[in-house]
Amino acid sequence: MTSLPLPDSALPPIVAPEEWAAAHEAMLVEEKAFTRARDALAARRRRMPMTPVETDYRFVGPEGEVGLLDLFAGRRQLVVYGFFYQSDVDGWPEKGCPGCSYLADHVPYLDHLRAWDTNFVMASPTDQEKIVDLRRRSGWDHVPWYTLVGEAFSHDFGVAEMFGLNVFLRDDHDRVFRTYFVNGRGVESVLPTLGMLDITPLGRQETWEDTPEGRPQLPPYRAQRRGEYP
Repeated sequence: MTSLPLPDSALPPIVAPEEWAAAHEAMLVEEKAFTRARDALAARRRRMPMTPVETDYRFVGPEGEVGLLDLFAGRRQLVVYGFFYQSDVDGWPEKGCPGCSYLADHVPYLDHLRAWDTNFVMASPTDQEKIVDLRRRSGWDHVPWYTLVGEAFSHDFGVAEMFGLNVFLRDDHDRVFRTYFVNGRGVESVLPTLGMLDITPLGRQETWEDTPEGRPQLPPYRAQRRGEYP
């Protein structure tokens, strides 16, 4: 990406090291409070109740049709990302939802997650042939991506017309429970690029941000490589 113009007037003020250290120390008070608040929110999530999943939702993967329980792959926890990839997405089938594509680019080496008895998969209403093609072109071969059978899962779990993360827990009797759901900007917690940008003086450089005058601001998603794969 080409750097945007950045006039001197838009740069942070220049101060002596002692003044910078004082400003940094003052900012850290709020940052540490935010960290504690984030930990408290995570603790509250862990204390959320759960609700049983009674429907036998079905999915199709590379090896055929499976049920929701199969997506756990023998693990205790399951995170299912509803990837918005269907005919009313701009650029379909060559492209998926830009935000979903951005998230898929960030899915890590999944063995680290699986070491904590947790599996991650993506699911979309599109057939496997198109999913496999987009996954291959996008470099997401390490991410399990299933086709939804019917519309029940999408409607029941909040991803019929939008992306979203659902979390499920399996007990010792193979009963499945829904424990958590988030969509919209709530999925940012799993996108490390945004966290890194948030600690820089230019931030995410997007129009919605509260940014000092003169600093770069462009529409969201411009940095995504959606549809621009080798």
